[in-house]
Amino acid sequence: MTAPSSRKAPEQLRSHQWYGTDGLRSFSHRARTRQLGYLPEEHLGKPVIAILNTWSDINPCHVHLRDRAQAVKRGVWQAGGFPLEFPVSTLSETFQKPTPMLYRNLLAMETEELLRSYPVDGAVLMGGCDKSTPALLMGAASVDLPAVFVPAGPMLPGHWRGETLGSGTDMWKYWDDKRAGLIGDCEMQELESGLARSPGHCMTMGTASTLTAAAEALGVTVPGASSIPAVDSGHDRMAAAAGLRIVELVHRDRKLSDILTADAFEDAVTTVLGLGGSTNAVIHLIAMAGRAGVTLTLDDFDRVARTVPVLANVRPGGRTYLMEDFHFAGGLPGFLSRITDLLHLDRPTVSHDTLREQLDGALVHHDDVIRTRDNPVASEGGVAVLRGNLCPDGAVIKHIAAEPHLLKHTGPAVVFDDYRTMQRTINDPELGITADTVLVLRGSGPKGGPGMPEYGMLPIPDHLLKQGVRDMVRISDARMSGTSYGACVLHVAPESHVGGPLALVRTGDPITLDVEARTLHLGVDDEELERRRAAWTPPPARYERGYGALYNEQITQADTGCDFEFLARPGTVQDPYAG
Repeated sequence: MTAPSSRKAPEQLRSHQWYGTDGLRSFSHRARTRQLGYLPEEHLGKPVIAILNTWSDINPCHVHLRDRAQAVKRGVWQAGGFPLEFPVSTLSETFQKPTPMLYRNLLAMETEELLRSYPVDGAVLMGGCDKSTPALLMGAASVDLPAVFVPAGPMLPGHWRGETLGSGTDMWKYWDDKRAGLIGDCEMQELESGLARSPGHCMTMGTASTLTAAAEALGVTVPGASSIPAVDSGHDRMAAAAGLRIVELVHRDRKLSDILTADAFEDAVTTVLGLGGSTNAVIHLIAMAGRAGVTLTLDDFDRVARTVPVLANVRPGGRTYLMEDFHFAGGLPGFLSRITDLLHLDRPTVSHDTLREQLDGALVHHDDVIRTRDNPVASEGGVAVLRGNLCPDGAVIKHIAAEPHLLKHTGPAVVFDDYRTMQRTINDPELGITADTVLVLRGSGPKGGPGMPEYGMLPIPDHLLKQGVRDMVRISDARMSGTSYGACVLHVAPESHVGGPLALVRTGDPITLDVEARTLHLGVDDEELERRRAAWTPPPARYERGYGALYNEQITQADTGCDFEFLARPGTVQDPYAG
């Protein structure tokens, strides 16, 4: 880390306007701080650090963050700051319905308004379960204070009957085995106790690990933070280091806008694609970049994908290892050390003046976990962006997690109008589904879902599973879990709920997927599509009041990040007057 800088004078701190003046309001603020039990010398003239904690009893990914907040506080105190913990919304991928994606922007709003409205000089953001990472960083970027992100960390690997399990990925695999009649209820009960063994987010390269790695690549964590297992003692030390660091950042006045540059976002895209990371990162990075005033598009992802190989042999994009293996193989610093020619090394991070300095001395200790450039998992980035008459504004596919024979495929569509109907009828023999069928789900996008749930890994019918079929082409305006796999075309934009072409597909229509050509084509002529469009009527809004109505009114489409229009638009917001 860089050497300590000179300290700010008390009157230079943002919190000074709350605490340091001679007016009635400052007197009141000081009195109320005494009410909290603090001595004047504990906080006056010191940087006030907000610790935004997404801990919850019902979020297994974050259940340990109550303890980690104490380590952050320890670091803040030691660096001469004054820590204050703020509980904020927890977005539990496991339990929150219809999807925590519906509430990502709510946490972003809460983060932004808390940091703006309280006497805060800097922030430590504690999250990791899928949507919490982008939400916290989106909100913090909109306020633009110094900030450090503390990732929740991956859970321990799962174990069952001599097999190492990856949460999510093996859940899908063994559920299909059960439906195929290969295992029974006893095995499933054992799997319930062996799949997720500790606090922490998914230990595959799912959305959580992908986005915390993206945060580290952006430069907003301390080095190596994103892959430390949640229950490792190193995780406590990392949290304390983040507390130490944020105080220094306040004194140096290094704000998020100094870190979250266009170069940083391009490096995050490179990182995500080289890790074979989650398709969800496409939406979230576009939204995060927008909050930082950086334009990031689907075309940027496809351009970068053609330049970076997949080097992380971590499930589900890889075939073998999990996040603990990745961590001890060198973690993200080791991974980045193998693609330095693709990175912008002279940009700053929260810990160093340049990324080059941060990566100095980084090593890889296991060449099968983090592959060399001449032995990649895949020759190009793990996500492809598709265009065509079925997705004029784009769609994505994680092609490295699909069976290769399906990457160029034409088949007849079987269309489901919503997820519940699909669940109820997928095994109906009258549908005539074969291995060549293209399964199409609509009504599951940002507005239609609502919230764009992770429905995109449509189940394969039982009769095909029993025949040994484990992958089919599936198309939707939904997302899928980053732990999922298969030839799943996702994020079709515009979504069907607003009249996108997906709304016009009928069962029996031929659809062609060609990943190499980056195309997705509906084999119906334009005149017929226009007749169908003329007959289409918009479905009713999902919400008539409350937060859902605000969401429906303001949400943008997948290709632009699913942010709220009034939050994504440029403009300034004045700091509050505290006198």
